[in-house]
Amino acid sequence: MKRIIRDGRVVDPATRTDAVMDVLLNGGRIEAIGARIDAPGAAVFDASGLIVAPGFIDMHVHLREPGQTHKETIVTGARAAARGGFASICAMPNTIPVNDCPEITAFVRNAARDADVRVFPIAAMTRDSQGSEPTDQAALLAAGAVAFSDDGRCVQSAAVMRRVMEAAAAANALIIDHCEDRSLSGNGVINDGEVSRRLNLPGIPAAAEDVMVARNIILAEATGCRVHIAHLSTRGSVRLVGEAKRRNLPVTVEVMPHHLLLTETELLGGDPNFKMNPPLRGKEDVQALIAAVRNGDIDVFATDHAPHAAAEKALGLERAPFGIVGLETAVSLLLDRLVRPGLISLDRFIAMWSTRPAEILGWPSKGRLEAGADADLTLLDLDDTFVVDPSRFASLGRNTPFGGWVLRGAPVATIVGGRLVHTDVPC
Repeated sequence: MKRIIRDGRVVDPATRTDAVMDVLLNGGRIEAIGARIDAPGAAVFDASGLIVAPGFIDMHVHLREPGQTHKETIVTGARAAARGGFASICAMPNTIPVNDCPEITAFVRNAARDADVRVFPIAAMTRDSQGSEPTDQAALLAAGAVAFSDDGRCVQSAAVMRRVMEAAAAANALIIDHCEDRSLSGNGVINDGEVSRRLNLPGIPAAAEDVMVARNIILAEATGCRVHIAHLSTRGSVRLVGEAKRRNLPVTVEVMPHHLLLTETELLGGDPNFKMNPPLRGKEDVQALIAAVRNGDIDVFATDHAPHAAAEKALGLERAPFGIVGLETAVSLLLDRLVRPGLISLDRFIAMWSTRPAEILGWPSKGRLEAGADADLTLLDLDDTFVVDPSRFASLGRNTPFGGWVLRGAPVATIVGGRLVHTDVPC
């Protein structure tokens, strides 16, 4: 089926395009882009007044399947992604069982066949994510894994991490690491600082992240492995990453909306929906993260979408699990709080959600709008104003700290492989 996206403002950082144009989709690919395209019989989507961008990619999502489908499934998570403007999402391996073998990787791929968006499995770095025995990367890549991570279970042994990185470097595979020295973080539940002391709760120090970021940078230089630092949260890590970038080391970085928009003071109210790992940090950390987004030291945005059942999150700050949902709020949050006030440009915003993730993951047909590229598009309305209402989420998770926020700017249509998988506008 052919489809014309008519009269939208096409913004594509990869091709340096920013103009009102038509986009012709055909058979899952972009066939043409031009000032006026006529294709008899093609369906027409009127994109007047909308931004047409390459399909957004979320490199860090928890879909909970297999094993925890009361929290989320691949299908419900993908539906939430489509509503949030994402055409592709990468599923972390902390399922039950852990995605550490080709059979689980194949299960995720097969379960995603009926999903609204493209779902790409990230496989574990070590067996059962226990940090001891590296997985068979070659077999997992052959089964469809797109990267390797032990997610929240940072590999504590530098020797094991080096073996993992050496294997990844040989295969030109990507390592994604949650950087946390558990000997420093211990049983901490929120940031180690004034708020943790006022609440008399064990804290997670910034040094727990910084130490592992430094280790991974050193090992990336030693092995030549491409390392992606997950959910950066501290000003110390920002400094380390900046130095690595200026030395042209193979290190890339992501940041989450909550670490850009919230601080540890939010936890004084005791709401577990503000509990995540890495934890919310201090004002100076937030300022450093925003500066790194602006100067390019941070490569991509991601959500760390982590749905939990309401009863689990109701256990209080000390006992509730870490994590919040993000697929249906992330794009609007950053449009409203970073793009609208001019902290970053729309072009930079789109690049961090599409062009750079595609480059990091090695997907040349994604993250760009040109003939031959995948027909994955995200359409934005910069003036759409709404109130965040968790009860209306497509995700099974409602655990968000942003309920009730009034936001301006939203994804209003998502196209995947030429299929319109979500829209909020007449077409």
